[in-house]
Amino acid sequence: MLVIDDELPIRRAVHNAFRDTARVIEAGTGSQGIDLVAAERPTLVVLDLGLPDMSGLEVCRAIRAWSNVPILVLSARHADEEKVRLLDAGADDYLTKPFSTSELQARARALMRRAATSAGQGEARIVIGDLVLDLTARSLTRGGELLHLTPIEWDLLRVLMTQAGRTLTHQYLFSEVWRGRQFGDAQQYLRVYVAHLRRKIEADAIRPRYIITEPGVGYRFATAAEASAADGT
Repeated sequence: MLVIDDELPIRRAVHNAFRDTARVIEAGTGSQGIDLVAAERPTLVVLDLGLPDMSGLEVCRAIRAWSNVPILVLSARHADEEKVRLLDAGADDYLTKPFSTSELQARARALMRRAATSAGQGEARIVIGDLVLDLTARSLTRGGELLHLTPIEWDLLRVLMTQAGRTLTHQYLFSEVWRGRQFGDAQQYLRVYVAHLRRKIEADAIRPRYIITEPGVGYRFATAAEASAADGT
C-alpha cells in the first residue's frame, strides 16, 4: 500500500491504520508517488489532493494511464464538483478529512477485494446480502425469489453490483448503462431507475441498505460486509 500525502501526520495515521495488515510505503510529493507506483506495484494508493509539486488530479491521471491499482482519495476539500472530477479521472473512492480510521480501513478493504476479483476475471455469481446476481443466466434473486428486471434495470444493477464498494458518478453510470441509446439529464434518468430498483430489491426503499446515494456525486452499492452489518449478522 502506498500513501501519497505531504502531511507527515496524515501519512503516519494511514501507516498506523494498516501496519498490522499491509506493508505501507510513503511519498511526500506527487512525482515521488508516481515513481513508487511503478517501482513497488502497491495493492492500493491513498492519495491526497493538495501536493506541493502537482495536483492530486494530475497524479491520478498519470497513474491511471498505465495502472489499474485502486486509488482512494483523501482530501479536506468537500465540493461535489471536486469529487466528480477525481472519480471521472479514475479514482475509485473519495474520503474527506477528517476521517475515521475504521471507515478508512473499510473502504480500503472493499477496494482491494474488488481489485482481487477483477484480477481473477470476476465471478459468475455475485452474492450480497440476500441478493444473488447471476451474470451468466442474467437473473436476480432476493431471498431465493426470482425478480423481474427490465433491460435498463438489469444493466444498471449489473454495473453497480460488479463494482460494489466503489462510488460511481452519475455520468459514469449513465454512459455505462445507456451507451448512447438515449440522451438527457444523467442525474434525472438515474434517479428514476434507482427508485425503480430500490422498490424491487430493498426491504425499505426509503431507507436503502444496498444502493447508497452519494449526494451530488452518484451512487455506491454496498459491499457484502456492509449488507451483513446492516442485517446485524
